Amino acid sequence: MTIKKLSRRLTNLIISSALIFAILGGNVLSVYAEKSEGDYLAEAEARKELPIQSDEYVNWPAGPKLGCEAAMLVEANTGVVLYEKNIHEKLYPASVTKMLTALIAMEECDMDEMVKYSQAAIDSIDWRTDANLGISPGNEITMEQSLYGLLVGSANEVAYAIAEHICGEGNTQAFAEKMNKKAEELGCTDSHFVTPNGIHDENHYTSAADLAKIAEAFYSYELLAKMASTVKYQVPQTETQPRDDMIVYAKSKLHPGKEYAYDGLVGTKTGYTEYARQTLVSCAERNGIRLIAVVLKEESPCQFTDTVELFDYGFNNFKKVLVAENDTKYVIQSLNFFSTSSDFFGSSKPILQMNSSDYIILPTTATFDETTSELNYSERDKGDIAKVIYYYNEKYVGSAGIEPAVTQVKNFDFGPLEIETTKELEEEDVMFINVKKIIILVAIIAAILFIVFGVRSLILAKTGKGRRRRRRSSTKSYRTPNTRDLDWRGFK
Repeated sequence: MTIKKLSRRLTNLIISSALIFAILGGNVLSVYAEKSEGDYLAEAEARKELPIQSDEYVNWPAGPKLGCEAAMLVEANTGVVLYEKNIHEKLYPASVTKMLTALIAMEECDMDEMVKYSQAAIDSIDWRTDANLGISPGNEITMEQSLYGLLVGSANEVAYAIAEHICGEGNTQAFAEKMNKKAEELGCTDSHFVTPNGIHDENHYTSAADLAKIAEAFYSYELLAKMASTVKYQVPQTETQPRDDMIVYAKSKLHPGKEYAYDGLVGTKTGYTEYARQTLVSCAERNGIRLIAVVLKEESPCQFTDTVELFDYGFNNFKKVLVAENDTKYVIQSLNFFSTSSDFFGSSKPILQMNSSDYIILPTTATFDETTSELNYSERDKGDIAKVIYYYNEKYVGSAGIEPAVTQVKNFDFGPLEIETTKELEEEDVMFINVKKIIILVAIIAAILFIVFGVRSLILAKTGKGRRRRRRSSTKSYRTPNTRDLDWRGFK
């Protein structure tokens, strides 16, 4: 057989196989030119020229030019946006979706609940390509162990099993509804979630702004943050999980000891699909400033270098400013906002006070005097009377709560004093006297005695005057009164 004939037969075989596949699958094969790695890198390079919206802020530090489609940097405690690039563009999140799945599980489940892995959960993924834990159908592990598998190993069947555990076997649609409801509660406006693990679906999308809100809630839980910072985790062997080699490894290169390790990292979660490309949501904290960085649609390894640039930009160009130590408009001494009262002794004390821990975020070149503020009674946290909202060149930079002043009064009760010579008095052994209450009580008693004696004097005075009149009328003697008979008012 000649080479030419062999080549023709191979070509016919390939075409025939393709036609059979198309017929059996009920689909018409579409031929498309798959992008090469060079094409993706070229697109990422071109995206560096996309506008950075935060660069339009007045007197704001210029942000780094990144190859991702969308990116955001926000200070988690204040909600101040430091960097924004297409933050409301709807994009595919891939496995960073699992942060929302974990958040729902954390809020609705106990960590020692047993999660059973159904056959449907195992069959929901492609074991050849999808990240997985390697657990067998029918096995059970705790919710905490499942979340480690979800966040460290990014295991897709774990997300499916968690959804079933919360909403019932095979009922992942109900879990998707929970995801969308939770996203709405967090203030997300650009998202629609379909799967608990982020496996590609055209109707499963979100934005950098929404992911930052989800991440803020996610990293507020210490256990979730710990899981997102774990590099390696082994599911322990038990009667309901007999394997002794179930180990998962984190894929992020921001972890300690990795290529792009970042000092102050709180946690990080990776994601990838062919359509989403590389996605990454991370959190880092330094000097009391907690930053959340979101990177969407980037090429590897630039999702890590982009995140490092964002963190460096935030920590190097911005500072934390405590409001109570700098605001002279709303402080107690000015008396132009806060009311004061006086105690029994006349000393003034505040009715309201500024929250001492609240702060704003400013560029390092700015000063507090350059900010403006407004009083807001509608947007306040629990326990606050109002909030003072701060702006720098009309850009929101944080807020401070106004709360009732806490006056610590130590009460004193009378009782026998026992002096112990063998040990120091403990705090609970010390008795306190409320001097103010005692003085008020004494004043009340004095007023009552004054009234009693006053009434008695009036009665005695009237009784004595009557007796004198009866004596005078019986003698029938009259005389002209002299000065000795007149009282100090000139009357008898």
